Amino acid sequence: MKKIVLLLLIVSIQYSFTAEKSIHVLTVNGSINPTTYDYLKHGIEYAKNKNAQAVIIEMNTPGGLLQATRDIVSVFLSSKIPIIVYVSPKGSRAASAGVFITMASHIAVMAPGTNIGAAHPVSSQGEMDSVMSGKVTNDAAAFIRTISEKRDRNVEWAEDAVRHSVSLTETEALEKNVIDLIAPNRSELLTMLDGKKIVIENDTTILATTNVVIEEHEMNWQYNILNLLSDPNISYILFLIGMYGLFFELYNPGAIFPGIAGAIAMILALYSMQTLPLNYAGLSLIVVGIILFLLEIKITSYGLLSVGGAVALFFGSIMLYQNGEPMEFVEVSLTVVIPFVIATALFFVFVVGAGLKAQNRKVETGEQGMVGAQGIAITVLNPTGQVRVQGELWGAESVDGIIGKDSKIIVTEIHGLLLKVKKP
Repeated sequence: MKKIVLLLLIVSIQYSFTAEKSIHVLTVNGSINPTTYDYLKHGIEYAKNKNAQAVIIEMNTPGGLLQATRDIVSVFLSSKIPIIVYVSPKGSRAASAGVFITMASHIAVMAPGTNIGAAHPVSSQGEMDSVMSGKVTNDAAAFIRTISEKRDRNVEWAEDAVRHSVSLTETEALEKNVIDLIAPNRSELLTMLDGKKIVIENDTTILATTNVVIEEHEMNWQYNILNLLSDPNISYILFLIGMYGLFFELYNPGAIFPGIAGAIAMILALYSMQTLPLNYAGLSLIVVGIILFLLEIKITSYGLLSVGGAVALFFGSIMLYQNGEPMEFVEVSLTVVIPFVIATALFFVFVVGAGLKAQNRKVETGEQGMVGAQGIAITVLNPTGQVRVQGELWGAESVDGIIGKDSKIIVTEIHGLLLKVKKP
């Protein structure tokens, strides 16, 4: 028994040692947007909860949204574990928003053949007037000065990058104290980081990267879809589709398809523009999906409402799921999401629909069930006589003139044991 306990203790110590030695690697390749922020935020939280030594972010970006950049920088500045931004591979760049992110890291590294700079803010809606442009530029300049002072980097160059869109090669950036290291590849970077001291809130961390365990966490398929939706061009198209779709639906009520496409596209566009947070956007899409399923029961749309509901539910599911805390890097399998969406659609369309139709179905029993029933006149009705309805003989009175024997009749009313009938 003692041997087993000792063995478990040794394994536990080895596991703890390995966990502390690990370094997590995240990859940003493309524009900076709300999805990038969400991916980095949860990736850093995950690394912290796994007691990782540090997080390396391998980055190649042309820039992106300023608000998403601010959110990412805020995460970097408040991080409890070291963050290393590595502009790589060769030929990559850290332009515009990438400058803010690189300079906010604890250790900034560039690969040979890369560049950094050109951080002057621009509007996605065209030219800004001089007053607005000045306000935005001054705000961005103050922001990057704050970052540079916090990380003890070249404040003057950082402000020039914002105000005058200046850029630097990796060697120039190292000379001007914009970055800390130049590393040709990840292996060389780990060698350079070994023994590096990083101070975070008066606590000194010494990196040990000689035999470090590397855990790579690339964007899963949900993030890739959301990243595509966050592209400024896609965002603009979605906004136009949403606006025109809702306009045409209001102009021509009952068209259905424009309204469905407009509602879904508008929610996705609001998320893409950072107007609607990820979890709210996901919840909104799920609510829209359920509403569309319910409308399918009441409105004849030949399946358009069901298709729209399934699309809204699919996107809502992947957006809502990614807001876990902390994020475990486990992908939601399509084999789970798709059957769930299909099952929900079938439930609303068939099960709930059948229940509502059953409630609205015409009563077929009792006195109410007799109204509208057809029968045969057993005698001449002039105006009274006898008829056979549902295999039973009834006294009847014609409300439609004389009805001959053996003629077909329809029950219009029932008064006790007397039926009011007429010719079909």
